[in-house]
Amino acid sequence: MPLLHRLVRTDHPAIAFTLDGEPCEGRAGDTVLTAILTKVERLRLSEFSASPRAGFCQMGACQDCWVVLENGERLRACSTALTAGMRILTRRARTA
Repeated sequence: MPLLHRLVRTDHPAIAFTLDGEPCEGRAGDTVLTAILTKVERLRLSEFSASPRAGFCQMGACQDCWVVLENGERLRACSTALTAGMRILTRRARTA
């Protein structure tokens, strides 16, 4: 069950991406964090406690929202705009 439920921007153009190998769809103007949390209940697992994480500060300062792209690039989900074709891995982000 997703953590976030979209209330606005439902008419914005769709953006296709994959999340842990599954095809997903976000909306133009979404951050990676928003796109992920409208699909699942957590962003990743903590590398220290394995507890679920969903971002904290929402402005790129806390380091809580790191995810990994399939090519190995790490990015902050809360401050990175979703772009078409992103291949996001959350299961590997805690070990990257």
